[in-house]
Amino acid sequence: MEGAISTSPGASRIAVVTGGNKGIGLEVCRQLAGNGITVVLTARDETRGAAALEELRALGLSDVVFHLLDITDASSIARLAGFLKARFGRLDILINNAAFGGVEYARGPAAAAGSVTSEEELSGMDRDQRLEWLWRNTRETYDAAKKGLLTNYYGTKHVIEALLPLLRASSDGRIVNVSSDFGLLRFFRNEELKQELHNVEKLTEGRLDELLDAFLEDFEAGEADARGWPAAFAAYKVGKAAMNAYSRILAAEQPTLRVNCVHPGYIKTDITLRSGLLTPEEGAGNVVKVALLPGGGVTGAFFEDGQEASFV
Repeated sequence: MEGAISTSPGASRIAVVTGGNKGIGLEVCRQLAGNGITVVLTARDETRGAAALEELRALGLSDVVFHLLDITDASSIARLAGFLKARFGRLDILINNAAFGGVEYARGPAAAAGSVTSEEELSGMDRDQRLEWLWRNTRETYDAAKKGLLTNYYGTKHVIEALLPLLRASSDGRIVNVSSDFGLLRFFRNEELKQELHNVEKLTEGRLDELLDAFLEDFEAGEADARGWPAAFAAYKVGKAAMNAYSRILAAEQPTLRVNCVHPGYIKTDITLRSGLLTPEEGAGNVVKVALLPGGGVTGAFFEDGQEASFV
């Protein structure tokens, strides 16, 4: 579904938001559009994406267009790249927000969202207690772990690779990868793994692939804990750590672009079964702040609470 948007190259900055039909992604679209940026809202489901588009249009945000995108489907990514090239000829901001929790849920996100039971259970809980609640309502399986890596790391990486030519065509191209404090290296109990992922001067994309393969093998064999991989939400933590490392590698390889990661906070979204402490609007604000940093600023950095922070 395409809207009536100006296609003149100098009209405004062009942004793509993956997973833009709900939660943080939808709020990022709203806030970017509110800042005069032309937004391409993407989602896997056409009905949900179109509904999100209409929601934004009802707020008077006309410079928003919807395009289908499944970040785990190479042909879907290629169609988005072709659309952007034909329509705009460049891309100024890419926000990689689409994600998967890497676990199976004991209760569906739709069932938990806003339910009286969940609100009563979570009332008075601090962050750690809410995470414990979330953990009790999930279980780790090999299939979910594999899907987590395919989405959170490989899917995001393939989107970036396909859109790099368009980002380089911008005078101020930016990539913002929505990460998590769960991707910090402090969760790795194997010191060699931790050091290898941190030493991005030597780390290669090929080696990252080998490490992720090793994680899945260890996970399937029930050896992930013994090998020092992160415990609890392991696939999510490993996938986000890999994306953080890749972002730093990419930042060094693409010095004309700004490539940064941001932890939006512990947000009330489907991935957290709405157990978070912050609203999607607050989380999106942390993401948009990084996306709209002054030109020529930092690259290859991690942001938390609106400030540059450590990857460890």
